Amino acid sequence: MRTAARSGRPGRRTTARPWRRTAARSGLVAAVTALLGAVAAAPPGARDWTAAPAAGRPYAYLEGPPGSVLQDTLSVTNPGTAPLTVRLTGQGAPVSFAARTVRVPARTRADVPFAVTVTADTPPGEHRGAVRASAAGREVRVDLRLRVSGPRLAALTVEDVHVDGATGTLRYTLVNRGTTVLAPRLAVRAEGLLGTVLDRPDRALPLTLRPGERATRTEPWPDPPALDSVTVRLTATAPGAAPATARAEAAFASGPALTGTAALLLAAAGGAGCAVRRRGGSPTRRAPAGATP
Repeated sequence: MRTAARSGRPGRRTTARPWRRTAARSGLVAAVTALLGAVAAAPPGARDWTAAPAAGRPYAYLEGPPGSVLQDTLSVTNPGTAPLTVRLTGQGAPVSFAARTVRVPARTRADVPFAVTVTADTPPGEHRGAVRASAAGREVRVDLRLRVSGPRLAALTVEDVHVDGATGTLRYTLVNRGTTVLAPRLAVRAEGLLGTVLDRPDRALPLTLRPGERATRTEPWPDPPALDSVTVRLTATAPGAAPATARAEAAFASGPALTGTAALLLAAAGGAGCAVRRRGGSPTRRAPAGATP
């Protein structure tokens, strides 16, 4: 009988080595065992806990003016047979809890008070946030809806406009003077001694301003005039707000432009001098005595 130890012949079927199959089975068994152990370690009903606003509401709703502190209650229910430790956090709003970590006994409901601080610069209108509760490897998110009362006023100003005559860079500051969030737009126009030297139409800026917020920005001007005196006018707008305008004066005088101008002036002065000398050096004829002019 021929043995299969002689290998290398074409068409011979190979099989996995026994020790490799044993190692793969061992790894699979270990993973399954660890998973079953983790599941068995969790107390019965530990993952069935719930968190919701008190009185069975679908979400927490709070309403108040800027500068107020609004309160509500979160109910955490533990139907399991072992105590449950729950960690609470807030998202999207300044939320504070009576306790960040709550230990809920088995088959018990714990009512946890929490408060939302409405800062003085919070604009009126609807705002969203959340209260998050995490325990036993899972997290529950409770929606938080906040309505801030008060008049809605859109107001925008342009301040501290400055023109750098050396580089042509425009610097300015936008200020939200109202009670709503603004998405500003900007138009730039500059008039020189001989007419318009810059005209950029109204366009959206990549920023938003909260009530009371200031933003200092720069506007490039890569090709300013070489020699001119200009008035730069910035006009900022935002939905619902009246247009805001500010201006600044600037003088441009580059070295080459000054040199060229000085050369022209010298040439003009020299030409005028030659003309005067020619007129002064021409002879004056006098009429003979007794002749009638």
